[in-house]
Amino acid sequence: MKKLFTILAVICSINGFAQTNTATWHGVLKIAAQELTLQLHVDEAKKEVLLDVLEQGAEGQAMEVVHLTSDSIHVTIPNLMLNYQGKVVGDSILGTFRQGMFKTSLNMARGEVKYNRPQEPTKPYPYQTMEVMFSNKEAGITLFGTLTLPVDYKGKRVPVVLMVTGSGPQNRDEELFGHKPFLVIADRLARNGIASLRYDDRGVGVSDGTFENATTDDFKADAQAGVAYLRNLKMFSKVGILGHSEGGTIAYMLASERKTDFIVSLAGPACRIDTMMVEQINGLASSQGATTKVVQSVADAKRVLKVDNNVWLRHFFELDITPYISKISCPVLSVYGDVDRNVPASMNVPILRQNLSPKKHNITKVYPGLSHMFQHNATGNPMKTMKIEETFSEEVLKDIYTWINSL
Repeated sequence: MKKLFTILAVICSINGFAQTNTATWHGVLKIAAQELTLQLHVDEAKKEVLLDVLEQGAEGQAMEVVHLTSDSIHVTIPNLMLNYQGKVVGDSILGTFRQGMFKTSLNMARGEVKYNRPQEPTKPYPYQTMEVMFSNKEAGITLFGTLTLPVDYKGKRVPVVLMVTGSGPQNRDEELFGHKPFLVIADRLARNGIASLRYDDRGVGVSDGTFENATTDDFKADAQAGVAYLRNLKMFSKVGILGHSEGGTIAYMLASERKTDFIVSLAGPACRIDTMMVEQINGLASSQGATTKVVQSVADAKRVLKVDNNVWLRHFFELDITPYISKISCPVLSVYGDVDRNVPASMNVPILRQNLSPKKHNITKVYPGLSHMFQHNATGNPMKTMKIEETFSEEVLKDIYTWINSL
C-alpha cells in the first residue's frame, strides 16, 4: 500500500562526490525513538543531490544545492524546511541535519547501505527465465516482464501465475525497502513446478505508459491483458493471479469476472476501502508509538491523506470490494498477517468467510506475527521492514505452492 503515515515526509537520492565527482553516502537520523536511514547520491559535476529515506521506501527526489564541492555539502528541501550541511573528512561526512526547529548531528559514511537478503536467488538459476512483453491494446501500452518456467520444464502444461503488485509505482520484483518479494516468490514457485510472469508497472522500468493518474481500474486492465497473453501462449494448464495488497484486490475483481482459473490474494483488501483507510492510518500510527487515534472518521482520513489531490487515491477510496467476493467461482487462497497495519485481517477475513462459497479449495488463512509484507515483525511497523533480513515467510511460500499444485 502507499506510505500513508510517515515521520519525515521526504524523498530524494544523491549521486555523491569526491575524487570521482560522484559518490553515495549513508547515515542514520535519530528522531526521538525513531531511526531513519538516509542515503545521499551526490554528483558534484552536475551539482545534483538526491535523498533516499530507506525505511519509508522513498527515493529519487532532488534536493536544492546551496553549496557542493569535493570537501563540503549544503542542501535543502525548502518546502519541508529541511537542511543538511556537512564537511567531508576521509570516508565520512560530518554534518548537521535541521528540519524546522529540530536540529541534530548526522554523520554519513561513504557507500550504499548493504542488505543481507538470504532468500533472494542468485544466478545461475536452475530454471529458465525469459524477457517477454504483452500489450494493453485499449490503453495503447506495452508492458515488459519476466516469464519464469519451472525447474526441468520440458514443454509439459503446468500452472502459471501472473503477479500483480501493490499500490505505488513498482518494478516486476515488487522491490520495496530493499526487498524483492516477487523475485523470491517466483523462485519458490519455479522450484515447485509452477511458472510465473511478473512485470513492471505501467510507466515503471521498461514498461510503456504513465503511472501518474492511473487508477485501480487501469491496473486491473493491465493485469487482464497479462492473463490473456498467458492464455494465448497455450503453454499452461491453468492461468491464475497472485496479487499483493492492491494487486490482491485486482485478483478478486478479475476472478469475479471469470477471467482467471484461480487466485492467490496476499493481503488484498476485500472490504470497503474508505473505512479500511481509517483503520490503516490509526494502525500505522499505533505501530510507530502513537497512543491516540489520528483520525476518527472517513472524512478525517480523506483530509489527512489529501484524497481530493490524488486521482488514484480518490478512486481507490470509492471502492467496495465485498460485492465482488460473492461472484467468485474459481478457487481462492487468501492470506493475511495478523500484525498487518495496512490491510487489517480483522476487517477482511470475516467478509471472505461470509461471502466466498464453501468449496474445499477456498482457503482464508491468518498467520501470527506476520506484517503486510509477510515478514515476521512483532509490531507490524513498516519502518522496520528494511532491517528485517527475511523477505517473505517460508511458511506462506510453502502454503502457496502446495495449494496451487493441489488444484
